[in-house]
Amino acid sequence: MDAPHHIGAGPFATTGRSRQGEPWVWLTAAGLTLGVLMALGLFVLILVKGAASFWPRSVERIEIRQDSATTVIAGIITQENERRATDGTLHQQIQIFRGNRDLSGEAFVYLDRKDITATTRPESMLVLERLEYGPAIVEAVALETGGTRVAAEDPAFANELERLLDEGRRLRKQLLRVERRDIGAVSRELEALDRAQRGGTVATQEAAPRRVALEARFEKLRAEALRIRSQLSAATFVGVTADDRELRMATGDLLDVFAPNQAGWTGRLGETLRRVWKFLVENPREANTEGGVFPAIFGTVVMTLVMSLFVTPFGVIAAIYLREYARQGLLVRIVRVCVNNLAGVPSIVFGVFGLAFFVYFVGGFVDRSLYADRLPTPTFGTPGILWASLTLALLTLPVLIVATEEALGAVPRGVREAALACGASKWQMIQRVVLPASLPGILTGIILAMARGAGEVAPLMLVGVVKLAPSLPVDTIAPFIHPERKFMHLGFHIYDLGFQSPDAEAAKPMVFATALLLILVVVILNLAAILIRNRIRKRFATSSF
Repeated sequence: MDAPHHIGAGPFATTGRSRQGEPWVWLTAAGLTLGVLMALGLFVLILVKGAASFWPRSVERIEIRQDSATTVIAGIITQENERRATDGTLHQQIQIFRGNRDLSGEAFVYLDRKDITATTRPESMLVLERLEYGPAIVEAVALETGGTRVAAEDPAFANELERLLDEGRRLRKQLLRVERRDIGAVSRELEALDRAQRGGTVATQEAAPRRVALEARFEKLRAEALRIRSQLSAATFVGVTADDRELRMATGDLLDVFAPNQAGWTGRLGETLRRVWKFLVENPREANTEGGVFPAIFGTVVMTLVMSLFVTPFGVIAAIYLREYARQGLLVRIVRVCVNNLAGVPSIVFGVFGLAFFVYFVGGFVDRSLYADRLPTPTFGTPGILWASLTLALLTLPVLIVATEEALGAVPRGVREAALACGASKWQMIQRVVLPASLPGILTGIILAMARGAGEVAPLMLVGVVKLAPSLPVDTIAPFIHPERKFMHLGFHIYDLGFQSPDAEAAKPMVFATALLLILVVVILNLAAILIRNRIRKRFATSSF
């Protein structure tokens, strides 16, 4: 009797049933491809928008004629779109960033193309970066220092302006050092003396001379700060806007001056790199719409690392117990179901739990036990980076437990039995054979936990993140590490810029730039963990017998 005939020929012939499953394979591949394309498209959009926010664009001088009146506006074209009027006609509309918020009230203005009569790019237009009111777009008129006036037409104007900018940078650093370091140190000593006096550890007659000395030093430092501020306002930059309004400002408030219409490609590239560097290393200002995001970068990285330090031992120990020691039965199955369900709990629920348990219960207990002299002002009984890290560690714990259990279960049974046959105890077998072999899988779980924790925002809003943190959790002030301090986070910074900013249009470039930076920070942290995992995988590669 002949053997049954299968469709096709050869050793790899397919049956009708296998061909019926092929459409599902293609649908799965199409779904995966669509997901990858969507993720790449989102990343490319953020990359293009984020990078474009640093590139200096030309300043346009635009003449507008409306109702037989002509006005002039100088600014940077940020976007163009179409607007449909009430009669149904379409109007070409452009958005202009004109700066000068202190003079105009609004930094952005919308214009119809049909109202524009002329557009030029004068090389004399300057973009001034200021401490307050955002950028200004003006033409230079003169520099006034005491009784000396240097006109913009003077050949010495550029050198004098650069000298004043350098002097302003030096004085601002000096002022920051006096106000934050020196005056802050005196204030902390006075506060500690008050607590000691209230607690009875220092008598009043002993505290009085010390208080007098500290107050005298405080007044001396305050006078020094006032002197520096007067030096910052000694020179004045005089400019004129496109609509002939005079703008006067102290050169100490000027951070930088750039002439985009005079710069070539090399000059624009240099300005772009300077802006990127300042974005990475400076503190935010102007309701976070100007300046940099260094405190947010620092807070995000420190919080993620501290979270990893907390979640790793607890997650690995729990997984070892569930896989190696617990008797496999109904109770363990229930525990595993609960762990898997915890991974699907909304993150804001973890934030509420962290606020109630870590902040109010544990932090309140620490304050009553160790910092009773500071009450009613809380030290640890208020949201801070320690409680935020613990909350996110609890949130990411199920991810690490599941990944670690899978890694432990992937170790071959023969390897375990070989270790036991050589006389090793169960713990020695786990410690020296199972754990090294499963380390790559454990590190994969840590990477997933770090990726999720670094991008969370909702729970952080309850347990420590703030719009602006004046002090970092780690600094040069003893005891150098301050786990009770609030902190900034890139994710919350994006939310604050996008939904809480007083000037939404001015915040748009910062939103894309910060989103791009958050992606890069998460990628860098993950790449570092992946490199460590690969090195460990090579080191502990098991041999075949």
